[in-house]
Amino acid sequence: MDSLLTKEELRVVGSLIEKELSTPDYYPMTLNALTNACNQLTNRDPVVTYDEKIILAALDSLKQKKLARVIIGSESRVPKYEETLGQYFGLAVQEMAILCVLILRGEQTAGELRARTNRLYEFANIEEVELTLESLIDRDSDPLIAPLPRQPGMKETRYAHLLAGEVEPATETSNPVQIVQTTEKSERIAVLEAKVEVLQKEIAQLKEAFTEFKKQFD
Repeated sequence: MDSLLTKEELRVVGSLIEKELSTPDYYPMTLNALTNACNQLTNRDPVVTYDEKIILAALDSLKQKKLARVIIGSESRVPKYEETLGQYFGLAVQEMAILCVLILRGEQTAGELRARTNRLYEFANIEEVELTLESLIDRDSDPLIAPLPRQPGMKETRYAHLLAGEVEPATETSNPVQIVQTTEKSERIAVLEAKVEVLQKEIAQLKEAFTEFKKQFD
């Protein structure tokens, strides 16, 4: 990239992408909604507490870099914001999903990425994830992600985005068995998180259906 992104810019653009793919009916986003998205406690690593002043400064910088824009429509006087990173780099939706999760949650394996992109894009299998990772790596002069050197004892390659520059791999541990156990635990957690999100969505749908059913007797 010609200009690397700060941690605040990354959180803002990552949150915009996430909401664009997961809740398109509520996108573009107001400043208040975007602030809440940046500071939410789930699906974020690290968790932050940015105020609107920080968010606006990040948005202004992203607009200068042509990675976000403000929309003021006739239907609402409240400005809304959307990302243009996908358009800027010419990304497909599956590439956007992978990049989004790497931005918001840090380096991950292909298995973790498949589980954690479930709300954004449903990959058919791990092979599709790996093909998408390759497409984000093999981009001539502007690769957007990179595989990290595999640490001793690790079975899976971890990937990181390059929007903030080259990434240093996590500090090695002296116990290879512990590395494997940590990686496997992380992947199991990712799968469980995805299942919980699906269940939460199904519960919300059941509540909505029950409310509509109840209205018939009011």
